[in-house]
Amino acid sequence: MEPIRVLLVDDQVLFVESLGRVITARSKDIRVVGIAYNGIQAVELVDKQMPDVVLMDIKMPEMDGVEATRKIHRKHPGVKIMILTTFDDEQFVLEALREGAKGYLLKNIPPEEVITSIRALNSGVDQISPSVAVRLVHKALAGEHSDGTEGGSSRGHPQWYRDLKRVERQLLTLVAQGYSNKEIADRLYLAEQTVKNYLSVIYEKMNVKNRTQAVHRLLEAGIRLEQK
Repeated sequence: MEPIRVLLVDDQVLFVESLGRVITARSKDIRVVGIAYNGIQAVELVDKQMPDVVLMDIKMPEMDGVEATRKIHRKHPGVKIMILTTFDDEQFVLEALREGAKGYLLKNIPPEEVITSIRALNSGVDQISPSVAVRLVHKALAGEHSDGTEGGSSRGHPQWYRDLKRVERQLLTLVAQGYSNKEIADRLYLAEQTVKNYLSVIYEKMNVKNRTQAVHRLLEAGIRLEQK
């Protein structure tokens, strides 16, 4: 099997070069094909190297990570971009996801998690740091909408959300907050298998494959989650 080709993009030279050495030393199935120190270099290197995955910082000179993500995604939609940054501001997260990023991780995670996330992203599973997802979910629960909707109204929400039953919305809220199937079953007084069945229906309605993708779609839509 061909190794996963990865491009690293970060203006912190010591960090990015150290990360490259760690990835190379700890994973035989991942190959670092280049390092860029700003967004302009990132766009140019993607054209030349055509990596499978790009790890992209947000704040960089000359061109930031969001703009670089937009340019790369428009030109090479098959290249998977994962933000790796210290910034967990909601606006950065949403802008990056809108421009085509498939992952958003914080730099305080262990190297092994970075490697695991590269593999998962390459296989098609979106990656979002739990702390980032929880922060955005709390914002949604507080009623801070990106679309200006009020309360529990679904007016203006995507069709898949309007198709969800109330119990499915409650269950989805708990999924987004990080509860396991067993914990959800206990909170909603359901059998664990019933929760699994509900999740299958919810994922089908949302056209997603897993929890991470479901949370991603919720955040993109700016939906206020319903509380039990």
